[in-house]
Amino acid sequence: MNPNLKSIFRISPEVARAQSLGAAIVALESTVITHGLPYPENIQLAQDMENEVRQAGAIPATIAVLEGMVHVGLNINQLEHLASAKDLHKASPRDFSRMVVNKESGGTTVAGSIYVAHAVDIRVFATGGIGGVHRQPAGDISADLPQLAKTPMIIVCAGAKAILDLPATLEYLETHGVPVVGYQTSEFPAFYSARSRLPTSSRADSPEEVVELARAHWQLGMTSALLVTVPPPPEVAMPEEEVRQAVRQALQDAKKERVRGQRVTPYLLQRVSELTGNASLLANLGLLRNNADIAAQIARRFKLDPKIKAV
Repeated sequence: MNPNLKSIFRISPEVARAQSLGAAIVALESTVITHGLPYPENIQLAQDMENEVRQAGAIPATIAVLEGMVHVGLNINQLEHLASAKDLHKASPRDFSRMVVNKESGGTTVAGSIYVAHAVDIRVFATGGIGGVHRQPAGDISADLPQLAKTPMIIVCAGAKAILDLPATLEYLETHGVPVVGYQTSEFPAFYSARSRLPTSSRADSPEEVVELARAHWQLGMTSALLVTVPPPPEVAMPEEEVRQAVRQALQDAKKERVRGQRVTPYLLQRVSELTGNASLLANLGLLRNNADIAAQIARRFKLDPKIKAV
């Protein structure tokens, strides 16, 4: 870790011990707790994801900012605070300095979590769906994408959130040299749905194959992430057309109600959930748990590979 960060970062005893033993660790974001789900569903999901990681043989490192300190690994009281407190912030890379100076608290986004995880040498991260290129307004691009382009980590997700412009998001990733790997599929998942009709740049059918791709990518001198996209489990995956219709209606509603800025994504996700009778919420919960499990399997294999070259 950069010595300048030691006064700001707090690594939990469990994560610190795992690092000292060379154990597998999976980083987890926390905006899904602070902004993604209502209480008490959010605290249950946070615990479920950590349990999925542990059951697969790795240690979870949920990341958040608490009173101006960047925490890597949270105890149950800290998770409970994030799940139940009001007016918490979203912590993306641009927000850390302000939150540290003002001693603010909040959940870390995908971009913020990736930055922190890499800073403390955690190389595998799990989330639901990454941010991407928005359909409206034109030019609205999530901070997740440039962070992926410059951070050498394995990112496990179910693709980009279905409310986004998926072809444009894939184009951005290609332009910036981020391999998009389909996990046991050659098709880019559409978050709630396994189908998007968009191809991935490669495919891996096992944790071993994912690690081989990551090793080759970084040994070639690349410094971007490897994006591993996992279809939602069949028991919760939604039909492609149902998702498309719900997203189309949610976008129209957002435009009508003049929803803008950081309110757009939470609004659209909530509206899609309403329009699908909570089927999208069930898919979201199921894919988050599944991604945590697969990320832990990859992290275990990553730690066993003696040829991984640190970047």
